[in-house]
Amino acid sequence: MVNIMKTSKKSLFSQKQNIENHLLVHTTITPLEALKLYGCFRLSAVIFKLRHEDKYDIKTIICDKDKRYAKYILKGKFA
Repeated sequence: MVNIMKTSKKSLFSQKQNIENHLLVHTTITPLEALKLYGCFRLSAVIFKLRHEDKYDIKTIICDKDKRYAKYILKGKFA
């Protein structure tokens, strides 16, 4: 079996924690970034959890250049 992910070390955080930290630092993330950086194939599911469980205000932008993809932008956190 071929390993397609180039990860040098295991993360101490879950994918949800990694995505949350990424958004807090960079404010945006795309599915390709999530896959490359954190091995996350289902970014939309993680965003759903961050919105509903952790009460983050995350906006979805649909980008349509050569390929159609979503870009998630952190707006803040609900009280």
